[in-house]
Amino acid sequence: MKPFTYNSNPRLLLAFIISTLLLGLLACKDQTSIASSLPSWHDNENSQRLFQFITDVSNTNNKLYVAPKDRIAVFDNDGTLWSEQPAYFQLLFAMDRVRALAESSPELKAQWLEQQPYKAVLENDMKALAASGEKGLIELVMASHTGNDSATSEEYAAVVTQWIKTAKHPSTGKAYTDMVFQPMLELMSLLREKDFKVYIVSGGGVDFMRPWAEQVYGVAPENVIGSSVKLEYEYRNGNPVILRRPKLNFINDKAGKPIAIHQHIGKRPILAFGNSDGDLQMLQWTDANSLPHLSAYIHHTDAEREWAYDQDSPIGQLKQGLTQAAEKNWLVVDMKKDWRKIYPNDQNQ
Repeated sequence: MKPFTYNSNPRLLLAFIISTLLLGLLACKDQTSIASSLPSWHDNENSQRLFQFITDVSNTNNKLYVAPKDRIAVFDNDGTLWSEQPAYFQLLFAMDRVRALAESSPELKAQWLEQQPYKAVLENDMKALAASGEKGLIELVMASHTGNDSATSEEYAAVVTQWIKTAKHPSTGKAYTDMVFQPMLELMSLLREKDFKVYIVSGGGVDFMRPWAEQVYGVAPENVIGSSVKLEYEYRNGNPVILRRPKLNFINDKAGKPIAIHQHIGKRPILAFGNSDGDLQMLQWTDANSLPHLSAYIHHTDAEREWAYDQDSPIGQLKQGLTQAAEKNWLVVDMKKDWRKIYPNDQNQ
């Protein structure tokens, strides 16, 4: 009997050639997947680990596969998705807001010139502002949240929207939305392509982030979780409104983050990114997931393109988190070594 060969069957030969080419193309795609999906990341151990995790949990043939309903990713905002130096951007908004409110009301200005921390803001006294401590800063943010005792949620959203469009960072001169991290935008985009549900879980005010988060990050308002003030419903002149009160309702930081995740999402994430000790409990909560999971920190190490800080910084301090990351083998992204570029308009390095 004459042995079978592909030459004896042109159709099988053609099918073999096509399948070989397809396999080659798929292999090339796998080899360049980080470059195509995460172009602002250097192709190194950290990016490969991150990309491999995402690939594994979304591959039905992989033993680490996780169903889409459980593919939940949570991200801190300040210092994780955009910069946070020399002060949290919401605090800089609050300072601008206090100045604007004082200029529009001589009576309020006179009152605030006799009261800290408002006096420090109006006189641009950063030393006195820092001395007011956490209580003073929270009070300042509360004032910017409401302006007066009858501000509505719509009024506040309009103020935030206008500020985020026009305000400039005091050190870089950039718009604040130009100081988001391009590598993280790419990562969130990749996660959505892989059917992850992406949430922001931030210590910042939820109503400060919601007006612009979808446009800037692609994260819908209902997927933004943050700190909040007291709210009241009122039927005013035939119209229902939500009133914002200058009283703190919930601080979504540290141990508050797992609580907020439980209340709003109802299940543990399988991927969590933070950058400070304020995110430690969120990463611990994710690390305890029985499903395949990854906890990760952004480590600010690039003094030339951004800022370099960690253990001794009053903003975004990262001390306990670094220790625990080493103990638990969490991913620590080194901005200087792992990112080709920081901001969207930067040139690749």
